[in-house]
Amino acid sequence: MHFEVFVRKVAGGPWTLDRATESRAAAIEIAEGLMAAGRVAAVRVSKEVFDEETREFNSVVILKLGQAEVVAKARPQVEAQPLCVTPQDLYTLHARERIGRLLEGWLERNNATPFELLHRPDLVEKLEASGVDLQHAIQKIAVPEAHARAMSVHELIRVFQALVERAIERLLKDHRRGALPNLDKEGFARAADRLATDAERGYLLGAGVAASIAAAASWADKVERLLDLADAAPAKGQGRPLALSTLQQPLAEILEAKPGITDVLGKGQDLGASLAAMTRLVAYDAVQKLMAIEPSVSRVMPELSPLAVRLAGWLSGEIFQDTRAAIGRRILRELKGPRRLCPGEAAREIDILRALAMSLTAAAGKLMPLEEVQDAFAARSKMLVTGDFVEAYLGQGKSAHQEVEALVWLAENVIGAANKRLAAGWLKAVVQSLRFEKEMTGADETPGVRLAQLAALHRAAGRCGLATADSQPVQEKLGELGGRIESHARLAASVAQAKAPLVHRLTLLLKLAAGEAAPLGPAANRARVEALKLFRLDATRAELAEQPEQMRQVRDLIEQAGLAA
Repeated sequence: MHFEVFVRKVAGGPWTLDRATESRAAAIEIAEGLMAAGRVAAVRVSKEVFDEETREFNSVVILKLGQAEVVAKARPQVEAQPLCVTPQDLYTLHARERIGRLLEGWLERNNATPFELLHRPDLVEKLEASGVDLQHAIQKIAVPEAHARAMSVHELIRVFQALVERAIERLLKDHRRGALPNLDKEGFARAADRLATDAERGYLLGAGVAASIAAAASWADKVERLLDLADAAPAKGQGRPLALSTLQQPLAEILEAKPGITDVLGKGQDLGASLAAMTRLVAYDAVQKLMAIEPSVSRVMPELSPLAVRLAGWLSGEIFQDTRAAIGRRILRELKGPRRLCPGEAAREIDILRALAMSLTAAAGKLMPLEEVQDAFAARSKMLVTGDFVEAYLGQGKSAHQEVEALVWLAENVIGAANKRLAAGWLKAVVQSLRFEKEMTGADETPGVRLAQLAALHRAAGRCGLATADSQPVQEKLGELGGRIESHARLAASVAQAKAPLVHRLTLLLKLAAGEAAPLGPAANRARVEALKLFRLDATRAELAEQPEQMRQVRDLIEQAGLAA
């Protein structure tokens, strides 16, 4: 038999054996001394007795001191109270959003929004008569709420059922006694002015709006009727903000839902064209200005229908901010989603994504925070650097030079450090391949043409936003290939010794040295040496002095080539 002293240096850490002794008193004294000195967080003493039959030790803890375990902080308890306790609570924005999710299928089948359901007696009676849809919705919300609030599911179901019954009874009772306004008879402006001081003004005017659009044959028709009501709203006074805020609720719900926005902007579009149309709708003025100066945006932005242009006019102001934000949330949600923007057209997908990025960035702040826009495009960029997308993007039949150009364009149009690195990896793989090397050094084009192609790729690789560690190997390889082409053709020396005017030869050499006609590297360096020799000639200086315009061009090229003193 012996005694072992185990210690924990920090609470929750592993137990480690400090020492073993055959004296019980000594073991206890050691443990108490360690705790008193504050060297450990916890200590324990165990008695170990050897069993001859099993040939194992039986352990019994005889002393335990200190904080052996980390005490977990108690989770704050959510108040045991449902989110909605009165019928009025069901009309808030968050309640309507949840109702829309719970009854999404039923609402789509009945071409209605949560706003209409809460304000139309005929829809309420239809939902109540269905029984199953309403009961399932209550069960779906009761289960997570009961878990979060430590309540019985059946108890919470009874609470929600009672709440729904009170809300239904309230709406039907107001309908029977004629309290709900009839906008077709009274007029929207007059009803808004009359209800502006009523305690239930939002609920009552909302019922009138819901009844006014109930006969609409489509979502687009509902939007048109809502805009007609907006045109008929009071011009001033307390009734105007009430009228427009009431109209904004169903309008936002229609446009945030896929069937509604599709009906307004047109069917048969892929996701990319649909997002472009939505972006033009909610940022009409910014996109129009951008289209005037940026042809790439103008090419991909679809034309809007007359109804969409009319709606864009209302959304461009400060009145329907919630509606504009609802469409903006849908755009960002789709950008973060897994669906391809242009299935089967990878190059067009990049073009549309670039146009969307410019448009949403130009409208950021007024439409949505810039940080959210950047996060959405970073998430979408991650999809553009996957193997499947890159393979589809490069396709078949492209030359190695065309592949490099395409990958540089891809790298320029993705954002996020990790995505840029992945794009650079694809670019380096092609630039450093034997296929690209053979194509550039053994092509049918003249050395001057091949050097100009490499120079263009060298400049593009430097300005596509890659980190220096990623762009440098690409540019070095391009410079190396340029050096081999120039060395084989002896282009710099040939230009310097050609039978042509001195200024013309000097200009060509300076273009090679500056990276315009050859990639920076060995070829540019050799051209720089030949240009210096030519520039030092008295004949060259005299000829330049006689041609002031050529002198200015040469001076600019000298600065670009790094030859200025």
